[in-house]
Amino acid sequence: MTALPALDGPFVPPASGAPPKSLVILLHGYGSNGEDLIGLVPHWRHAFPDTLFIAPNAPQVCPGAPGGYQWWPITNMDPQARIAGARATAPIIDAFIDAQLARYGLSDDKLALVGFSQGTMMALQVGLRRQRPVAGILGYSGMLVDESGLSEMTSKPPVLLVHGDADPTVPVAALHHSGATLQALGYQVGGHVSPGLGHSIDLDGLQMGGNFLHKVLN
Repeated sequence: MTALPALDGPFVPPASGAPPKSLVILLHGYGSNGEDLIGLVPHWRHAFPDTLFIAPNAPQVCPGAPGGYQWWPITNMDPQARIAGARATAPIIDAFIDAQLARYGLSDDKLALVGFSQGTMMALQVGLRRQRPVAGILGYSGMLVDESGLSEMTSKPPVLLVHGDADPTVPVAALHHSGATLQALGYQVGGHVSPGLGHSIDLDGLQMGGNFLHKVLN
């Protein structure tokens, strides 16, 4: 059996200096890296003195993006290719989560997943299929990828989806469709659309995300 790639990336330790009581794992977008997404943490850290933030780099170097990584290759927008990529990568993220929870003696209900774009796709792919529910999933500019595997989604953590209505990369319709799909399955889903925002995160989205994390981790 081939060993899964081990993930690594930047982290921000608890501001209290004490062992972490909760964990936030941030999953970056296609062609980006953990350093980019760990940049969100200063907006939230003051409210989470006992939380460890980790932003692992995806397992594959992204062609044409110096210093960038990908959770799976995007050679076209074929839905089946997205599904195959997300399914292939999910065990790698699951193993990383398991290792971090074991390392710090934490349970799934003390873990929140945050994603951006392709990272949101992976946060939903993994977080909704964990045997034990995570505390919550915060997804920016992403979507549900594998709707053919909805029956595999056995845990129901709260979800917040945030999107810009001028996003040219992942259209805002993805938020509405993903949210409606999850709500129909009994999930507690919140949503926020930022007017005029493209494929990015604005201050309103950061504030809503921070409030969501505070609610699910406290």
